[in-house]
This record gives sequence, structure tokens and C-alpha cells, in this order.
Amino acid sequence: MKCMMSVDGSNIVRVSDDKASELYHEGFRYVSKSLWKEKVRDVEKTTETKPTNKKSNEMSKAQKRHLRKSQ
Repeated sequence: MKCMMSVDGSNIVRVSDDKASELYHEGFRYVSKSLWKEKVRDVEKTTETKPTNKKSNEMSKAQKRHLRKSQ
């Protein structure tokens, strides 16, 4: 899989290697996957925040383990 961007930068797509070579000859250029993630993938996701009202005064397992090791 390759990430390609149009010459004007308006279109970023993730395509197979064969399709990428075709697009390269049409004027697209290769871009990093991180750029694709930033501009396309993460933008399309809707960020739903679930209310987490579950607060506890108890120590987590990691905190308990750390406490035991330090004693």
C-alpha cells in the first residue's frame, strides 16, 4: 500500500502498489503515511467522548506493585 497526493495537494489517497505506479505516471506523488493519517484518516473519524464518571480512590494494580517494590 502506498499513499499518494495529487499535484495540487487537494487529494490524498491510499492505494495498492500497482495503482500507485499508475497514479505516479498521471502526476501524483508519493507522500508519507503519517501525512495521510493526519489529513484523511483522522479527519474522517468522529471523536465521541464517553463520559467517564467512574473515579475511585483505590490504587491501580501498577501503583500497588510499585508500592510493594519500593518497600
